[in-house]
Amino acid sequence: MNKKNLYRIRLTIAIIVFIIAITGILGIFYPVRIFDIQLMPLLQRVITDFSIIALILLLLIAGLTFLYGRIYCSIICPLGILQEIIGLLKENLKNIPLFKMEGNRLCDGGFVLNSPIKYFISAILWGIFFGGTVVAVRYLDPYTVFGSAFTLVAAGVIVLVSVIVIVIFKDRFFCTNICPVGTILGLISKISLNKIYINKEECVSCGKCEYNCPSGCINSKEKAVDNETCIKCLKCLEVCPKGGINYGKIAQKIKFSLKRRRIIIASGAILLFGGMVKTGLLLKERITEKLKDVILPPGAVNKERFINKCLNCNLCVENCPQKILVKADNEYGAVHIDYSKGVCNYDCHKCSEVCPSGAIKKITLEEKQKTRIAMAMINNDKCAKCGLCSESCPVHAIIKTDDNKPVLNAAKCIGCGNCRKACHFGAIEIFGVNDQKYL
Repeated sequence: MNKKNLYRIRLTIAIIVFIIAITGILGIFYPVRIFDIQLMPLLQRVITDFSIIALILLLLIAGLTFLYGRIYCSIICPLGILQEIIGLLKENLKNIPLFKMEGNRLCDGGFVLNSPIKYFISAILWGIFFGGTVVAVRYLDPYTVFGSAFTLVAAGVIVLVSVIVIVIFKDRFFCTNICPVGTILGLISKISLNKIYINKEECVSCGKCEYNCPSGCINSKEKAVDNETCIKCLKCLEVCPKGGINYGKIAQKIKFSLKRRRIIIASGAILLFGGMVKTGLLLKERITEKLKDVILPPGAVNKERFINKCLNCNLCVENCPQKILVKADNEYGAVHIDYSKGVCNYDCHKCSEVCPSGAIKKITLEEKQKTRIAMAMINNDKCAKCGLCSESCPVHAIIKTDDNKPVLNAAKCIGCGNCRKACHFGAIEIFGVNDQKYL
């Protein structure tokens, strides 16, 4: 295969993935579980609610990165693909002064500004994450930012706009110097078996590869490529007029540098990570001290666990057929149920199906139908004894006495809200429970 075609094939796959991601996050159409192969949600599913499938997929991503480099960033990550689309639009507008630049703004006669700050950013976010809460991850994890932005969450929109501005002036700087997922994958990519490299005999040092590299990882003067920051977009393969750029195995041994600067950076990042784990534990306790009494989707377990595990990507909100799931608010910082909008359909467990992070456990429909997420309470002073609540209850938790008075069997109630909706007299309220229980 002509290596120039690799870029177009890769870009085509990326566009298809992006379209699927958009339709999925907006609840329009979700034929392929693109979000089930996102690194952060996978890692959380492994840690929070151990899943063999999640572990296999996580190892698959790590394995692919070890074999081929950071292809995750150019094919799987929706935020990465969005940045590429913005970059392509920018190229078409390059004659406008705002977008016109002499060479790649990421470079200054050499490699990208490969700042060690990215290691410390990752140490902070991953440390807090392993401390038990995703409160910090929500603002920089590419999957979470993508989901929250496209569902119009203010924080997500602000971060996304910031990323777009960075793309306009610094191309993929977010991916190479900020993104915590990209930093981890970059470390693996550094020792990957297949790399982008320059054939020094064929290269004429025209600089086209360096000029067109969105991650600024090519130094055309020294004929070298930084594969840690290379996102494997393969654009350099297409633009090279002499075929001097190759993608494959390099006949050289992997060298591990023990330079003082790297030792200091690594040591500092490790110490920071340890400190942030403790910070994460403290944040987790602080967050759960005072929480609003809310009703959570089946599989969320309890409000303390859920608020620290929910990424607020809102995939469940957009895909809920009944539209009873609402976004985080000032009183509860994660997704929850609002029964004023409808009921939790007895024959639906869509939220459990689409949640990629394990915040909502993967439970079967049968398990969902036997999971108590709330509890009903009947106000006899308002009850008109019409019997509609009894007829609407899918688990027959409400029975009528001889005088038509409804009586709730608390042992059967799952808190689905059907009785509340059926009652025309406001005689039934639904209250959250401390812990969801499988009946």
